Order: sequence, then structure tokens, then C-alpha cells
Amino acid sequence: MKPHQNLEVWKQSFALVKKLYILTSTFPLEERFGLISQIRRACTSIPVNIAEGAARRSDKELQQFLYIALGSASELDTLLLLATELNFLSAKEFELISIDLDSIFKLLLGFINMVKKRIKV
Repeated sequence: MKPHQNLEVWKQSFALVKKLYILTSTFPLEERFGLISQIRRACTSIPVNIAEGAARRSDKELQQFLYIALGSASELDTLLLLATELNFLSAKEFELISIDLDSIFKLLLGFINMVKKRIKV
């Protein structure tokens, strides 16, 4: 198993990608190159950047990739809100995904803070 696959934040974000691929497959077909594509890219970016950062040689590089993952999580949050407002996601689906995303945010922020402390030491 690769080191990043042991990280809880990677596991949760990877699981979220799978959920969102399934959920977005129910969106209107005309959104294939719009909202579907944007949601899929943003959610995929989270575990991909965590993995890439974990493979880097320094904590500074890891921190940079974690911040990119955090930015993608924020982007995803906005896209999911839009999808809900456009009635592509139900309020219940949005709520369940938001719980997952909030957990990922907290884990990412905790990981970033841990790495920051290691950099300062």
C-alpha cells in the first residue's frame, strides 16, 4: 500500500469521488461538459493532490499540495451548492455530501496545521 493510502483524509476524499461520480451520472446530459465535468475534476483533485504531496520530499511541498486540495474542496462546495439550487441534487443528497465534505475539510486543516508545525521546528 502506498503511504498516502494510509491517510484518513485521502481515504475519505477518494470515497467521495466515487459517490460523486455516481451522483453526477444522474445529472442532465447537457451538463456533461459543464457542471458534471467541473464537479468531477474538483472532487478528483482532492485525493490526487494529497497523494502527490505525500510523495514529495519536503514538508513545504506537501503543504503546498494540501492547500491545493483545500482549494479544490472549496470549489467543490460551491459547485454542489449550485447543483442543488439547479435541482440536479436533492436537499438530502446535498446534506449527506456536505457532511462528507465537512469531514474532509477538518482533516485537511488538521493535516496542514501538523505539517506547518513540522516546518517551524
